[in-house]
Amino acid sequence: MIDVIDLKKSFGKVDVLKGIDIKINKGDVVVVIGPSGSGKSTFLRCLNCMEDPTGGQIIFNGVDIADPKVNINIHRRRIGMVFQHFNLFNNKTVIQNIMLSPVLCALSDRRKAIIRNIFSKKKEPVRSKDEIKKTEKENAMKLLARIGLEDKANAYPSTLSGGQKQRVAIVRSLAMNPDVILFDEPTSALDPEMVGEVLEVMKELAKSGMTMVIVTHEMGFAKEVGSRIVFIDEGVIKEENNPKDFFDNPQDPRLKEFLSKVLI
Repeated sequence: MIDVIDLKKSFGKVDVLKGIDIKINKGDVVVVIGPSGSGKSTFLRCLNCMEDPTGGQIIFNGVDIADPKVNINIHRRRIGMVFQHFNLFNNKTVIQNIMLSPVLCALSDRRKAIIRNIFSKKKEPVRSKDEIKKTEKENAMKLLARIGLEDKANAYPSTLSGGQKQRVAIVRSLAMNPDVILFDEPTSALDPEMVGEVLEVMKELAKSGMTMVIVTHEMGFAKEVGSRIVFIDEGVIKEENNPKDFFDNPQDPRLKEFLSKVLI
């Protein structure tokens, strides 16, 4: 699904990513760990071009989305993103947050279909605006029920706990029916007692076959859910392996040092 080839990213004279190579297949749960400042979050943000790569390729479903000529917004529809600090719109209700992107994309597609119908003899069906909103509202309610928050549909984010906000952020990504979801330290801003409820949602996603790339410091979660663990340090992948061999038999000296500090 994603083939990253010699990915580089610099900020001015600072080289943050120095040549990342990795393949992510459908159904993979790739967990990325490493010390602060190693380039983990930058790598994740480059995967959907929230940060423009300085060099290299990111082949997503056969298209190099790092190519400046590519309309990245078309491909971002298929790449969900969950942020450390939720990034919900505080002036919109929970259900409005979830519906926002699907409705905007559907309305955009509707306009394009209307234009195509003007110039084409073969007319394609066009949903009304009300049909689009009704469908997306029904889907949003199903997603909220999936995480046990359907009673919060009309609440505003400011009234939710941190764990509830992050669960809403996850289903907001799911509402776009993405091929892959990127998680940027999704539990690091949460109180300890709220971490579990978010990790449970992510575990369920993994069981359902969702392709996921997760930057996290939750080593227990990485062991349990990850299909592969990737250690990034100083802008390069120092080691990559299945969870058992990664944690039980690390090879890279820097990884051994890192694990000795984070595993108790």
